Amino acid sequence: MQNRLARSLNARDLAVICIGTVIGSGIFIVPATVLRQSAGDPWLALGIWIFAGMLSLLGALTYGELGAMRPEAGGLYVFMRDAFGRPLAFLYGWTLFFVIASGTLATLAVAASGYLGELVPLSPIAARAASVAMIVAVMTINVYGTRRSTNAQTWMTAFKVGAIVLLSIALLVFDAPDGRPAPAAAPIEQPASLLASLGVAVIAVLWAYEGWQYVTFSAGETVEPQRSFPIGITAGTVFLIGVYCLANFGYVTALGPEVAAGSDSIATAAAAAVFGETAATLITLAVLVSMFSAANGLVLTAPRVFFAMARDGVFFRQLASIEWRFGTPAFSIVATCAWAVVLAVSGTFEQLLTYVVFTGWIFYALGAAAVFVFRRRFPDAPRPFRVPGYPVTPILFVAAAAAIVLNAVYTQTGRALLGIGVVLTGVPAYFIWRSRALAEPLTGTGEDEPATL
Repeated sequence: MQNRLARSLNARDLAVICIGTVIGSGIFIVPATVLRQSAGDPWLALGIWIFAGMLSLLGALTYGELGAMRPEAGGLYVFMRDAFGRPLAFLYGWTLFFVIASGTLATLAVAASGYLGELVPLSPIAARAASVAMIVAVMTINVYGTRRSTNAQTWMTAFKVGAIVLLSIALLVFDAPDGRPAPAAAPIEQPASLLASLGVAVIAVLWAYEGWQYVTFSAGETVEPQRSFPIGITAGTVFLIGVYCLANFGYVTALGPEVAAGSDSIATAAAAAVFGETAATLITLAVLVSMFSAANGLVLTAPRVFFAMARDGVFFRQLASIEWRFGTPAFSIVATCAWAVVLAVSGTFEQLLTYVVFTGWIFYALGAAAVFVFRRRFPDAPRPFRVPGYPVTPILFVAAAAAIVLNAVYTQTGRALLGIGVVLTGVPAYFIWRSRALAEPLTGTGEDEPATL
């Protein structure tokens, strides 16, 4: 019986997973929000995209060292577990399963059904059925093999990146026909506090970059992880910065800052302005593929955390099993998707994500802080990749993540406290599972067991 996940992913696969998981709907929508919060200044808005991208890159470089040093299924969960103990790591996995990963998957599925409704009329029941069908589809792809799902991710990522790049270049090269009416420009109000507005813009852009850290969950399935993992996560993040900046240039060139700032669907508006409504329909198709790809990337990565938790004896035991025919953590994948279906159908994902999504940055900061613990606790351990600029690089990332969390607590105190309360519901659950694990310890987990450095 198989007791370990096969290593089948190379650096290119990891970069594709990173890019495909991150690019969902954000780059098609968020640039307008950033322009509004930047008082319509396109260069200031572009600076925010670069700043948030560089912040993500600091995290990616830090996780590159950790992933090369501890290449296990579960990634970020493993870093926190080995640096700060299982209770804290469990709270991250608990929140990821019940809210962050499943809620994000539900959000993508529901949003995709909304875009599908722009192409074909859908009743409310049909829209929900379409959402469920999307979740079931990505579940099936991922159950049937990591290699298969990675290949699908590669093709979908190539399609959506190609669409964004080609559209952006076309918007830079071609002008709107003289006879076509230009979209009306809405006046941009000067924010009462530019600094506060820029903070909102940074949060919006970080949401568009969200997902690069998920590739750490697949470290346990990486071939030659000491070399491949840091290359994959770094290359993927750098590529994202370039694509996002190019897209922003294209949107503003086609529409102008004022029109772009007032466009709820900025990519569709830019395509329609230059090439007509047919092009707008093609953009809608690209958004659908983009969302499906992001959902596939999420299901390709996040269930590995729950797999690792179960192998530690602190989650549903069945999630630790590997489907012998396909070599995938099938039960973990199915459980993740089943809960996402419940959230999508019930509509509760929006409230849960609103309260909890900021808490992810608490764990991202702790995951990066693990590099300091490992450097001090295991100074002589092999480090095939060392984060450039240590200790400044991880310090900057941890400080920025802490600032994001503190800003959320200060500006939305009630909502933040509710979110922290949701995370803390995992405390009694941890001790229940831990007591059972001590009574019946798991055995035979092979190389996926925690190892001593």
